[in-house]
Amino acid sequence: MGCVGCSCSTGKDSVKGCRSNGGCATGGCNRHNTYDWLTAMGIQDPTPFDMVEVSFKNGARKDFFKNPPHTRATTGDWVLVESSTGGYDIGVISLSGELVRLQMKRKRVRPDSRQQSVIRKAHERDMERLDQLRKSERDVMIRARVIARSLDLRMKIGDVEFQGDGRKCTFYYTADGRVDFRELIRHYAREFNIRVEMRQIGARQESARLGGLGNCGRELCCSTWLAEFKSVNTAAARYQNLAINQTKLSGMCGRLKCCLNYELDTYIDALEDFPDKAERLKTQAGLAILLKTDVFRRLMYYTYADDRSKLFALHVDQVWEALDRIKNGELPPSLEELLALAPPPPPDDGEEDDEPEHDYENVGNVLELPIEKRKKKRKKKRNKRAGQSLASALEQADQPPTTPLAQQQPSPLEIPKPTSPPSTAPPAGSSAPNNGERKKKKKKNRPKPNRPKGPNGGPPPTA
Repeated sequence: MGCVGCSCSTGKDSVKGCRSNGGCATGGCNRHNTYDWLTAMGIQDPTPFDMVEVSFKNGARKDFFKNPPHTRATTGDWVLVESSTGGYDIGVISLSGELVRLQMKRKRVRPDSRQQSVIRKAHERDMERLDQLRKSERDVMIRARVIARSLDLRMKIGDVEFQGDGRKCTFYYTADGRVDFRELIRHYAREFNIRVEMRQIGARQESARLGGLGNCGRELCCSTWLAEFKSVNTAAARYQNLAINQTKLSGMCGRLKCCLNYELDTYIDALEDFPDKAERLKTQAGLAILLKTDVFRRLMYYTYADDRSKLFALHVDQVWEALDRIKNGELPPSLEELLALAPPPPPDDGEEDDEPEHDYENVGNVLELPIEKRKKKRKKKRNKRAGQSLASALEQADQPPTTPLAQQQPSPLEIPKPTSPPSTAPPAGSSAPNNGERKKKKKKNRPKPNRPKGPNGGPPPTA
């Protein structure tokens, strides 16, 4: 497979895009690409320009160099260039000719300034050496992070870039404040045996070098085509009626998304027709407050402060008319009356609408679905019956028995006691207790009724 961003195929030998067969490990093949259309069309410049733009590490860094005529290098060639710190570096020419003059003017680089020059074209041995250095950058970065952590430095090594000759290595890091990395450079020089250069970058520059995918599904703008970072604030979100949610408005770098500025000018031009002080409208029915605004449909949604159950979508012209009434000292009756005032029709340009109007047929009388009959659920009466039986059992227990104990029948809730096995005949001389004795024993356990007594404790006197 190819890298992220190129139109790759599933074949093992042929891969579209940068044709690196997925081995570039830089996060994307579409990083700050430029199209030299003059060279692609074969157009010769009448006044040739001897400056070229060289891209390093797949567009992560670009610079301008002088191109002597003996090199015969053009757009798309890998070349060896002089390094400002000594040695040489390897990159690919991304622009040449007259387009380089325009690019230098855009980046405010003077053509007569002193620039390094191109040495020669790169051959296979140079490319093999560069490929080995690019593969070792990941291990060097991991080891560099371990050393920085051991020294308790509040910094993060984001990327590592080797020079083409392997003599120098640049460590890109991010930090909140100033970091004293003098001791860190000594450890790096002793560990990797190279010249060390530390360069601090911001959070957006780090995302541009690492690459990635945004929540829109595309590659990050900063790593593909965005070369200049403009300041983004929350006012851009307020103009576009976006909720101030930090998690949704932040990008992969943790800062506000750069795409908030893309449509900001369009929203500002559309908001020029809207009134500035229209958050509240005084009406005879009550105070109306503004909830939201639809910029492109030119609608403003109001509701009453006392009753927010209904929403009124007023056109901008209707709101302007209401403000004029209030300014003249006349309060509009209600929002319903303002809503009845239709906005002026758009000007007729004399062009008829070519889109045909579709006539929809009513099929309500043709297609009728049968009404589903729901079955009524039967109510369970078991609990009611159980409650009634329990109440009757309690009433029977409170009443004194009028029949002998042997003739009483157990209540439906009483659990019958298990019958004991038949006992043997009582011994001689003993007699079984009759019903009278049982009745006496039963009466002993019951509380005695409160009967009226006489003055001496005897029965009350009778008439």
